[in-house]
Amino acid sequence: MRGFPKGVSKQDVRGQVWDCMEARNVADFPRPVHHRIPNFKGSSLACQNIEALEVFARAREVKVDPDKPLEGVRLLALQSKKTLLVPTPRLRTGLFNKITPPPGATKDILRKCATSQGVRNYSTPVGLDSRVLVDLVVVGSVAVSEQGWRIGKGEGYADLEYAMMVSMGAVSQGTPVVTIVHDCQVVDIPETLLEEHDLTVDYILTPTRVITTGCERPKPTGIVWSKISCEMMGKMPVLRSLRCREERAGKDVTLRDTHRSPPGARAALSSVRSPRALPSLESGSVQREDVPSCAVYVGNLPRDARVSELKRALSARGAAPSRLTWQGPQRRAFLHYRDPAEARQAVSRLQGFCLGANTAKVALARQQGASGPAGGRAGEPHPDP
Repeated sequence: MRGFPKGVSKQDVRGQVWDCMEARNVADFPRPVHHRIPNFKGSSLACQNIEALEVFARAREVKVDPDKPLEGVRLLALQSKKTLLVPTPRLRTGLFNKITPPPGATKDILRKCATSQGVRNYSTPVGLDSRVLVDLVVVGSVAVSEQGWRIGKGEGYADLEYAMMVSMGAVSQGTPVVTIVHDCQVVDIPETLLEEHDLTVDYILTPTRVITTGCERPKPTGIVWSKISCEMMGKMPVLRSLRCREERAGKDVTLRDTHRSPPGARAALSSVRSPRALPSLESGSVQREDVPSCAVYVGNLPRDARVSELKRALSARGAAPSRLTWQGPQRRAFLHYRDPAEARQAVSRLQGFCLGANTAKVALARQQGASGPAGGRAGEPHPDP
């Protein structure tokens, strides 16, 4: 099991695991696996190992993340007539959906239901008031240790989903958590990297092993509201509903950046509706002109970078623009989005973005007003100096 030196960061661990999987050619579609929960060769074999777990045999309701390497577990859950719950993409329309195959579904239909497309076509939403009791949680990972420490792809959705399930009473500290990974993803993770909101795992399934971690570190006991931003609240209605519930119950639901908004829950939530009312949290990307920008500046690109390479990397980060202005000789590009909120979201997703060996400079592009400077066209974006 590979170890990491002192001072290592979660992103360092992710980067080394992603690089290793690509270099050893154990990565599988979709590739490259960077910035993803990586799919790998042998994932179906690893998924089959779940049948050896008693916790799977006795589970009635199973929550499985929508990641590609977990497809085999979703299929086994459906074939075993278990209730299968899958989180909605980025939690934008709710917490999770129940996968409901058509009556008399064949094995081929069940296979389709287990895919990401099937999750969209054969699911019904599960509301917060639904009486859900999840018996088993299956999550994807980028890296995991034999002690049960887990590192995801960095967006925090699996941790947040678990915390939300705790808040609605769907899981407890005794609910087992399983992850499916390649053997090379099992590494020695320093416990110092773990935070209170990080989800740990009880079982690790690889193509060759079934590891019982015996992890005794407590799992998240609910949503840590001080880690939640107003921007996240604006994107996830289900999170707003849970916050209102917990506020009524007398819990501290102060958000990470509440100080940027007027006091009171309603004011904090309404502020996210206007892009200008909520400056980006990222350094150097706050809008400084009166015209809201729908463009994002990406600079410090490699001299030999190609536009196709940039497009692929943006898509992998979930930040594909509706239009792209390529300025290769100036080692920069402008990404055009449909509205300022989408542009701000792209800036957030592209923090730490690398292309080749270069760490790109990413910021909202300054927008020229109607009476732009001499020689400049009105409404044209330009780099933020």
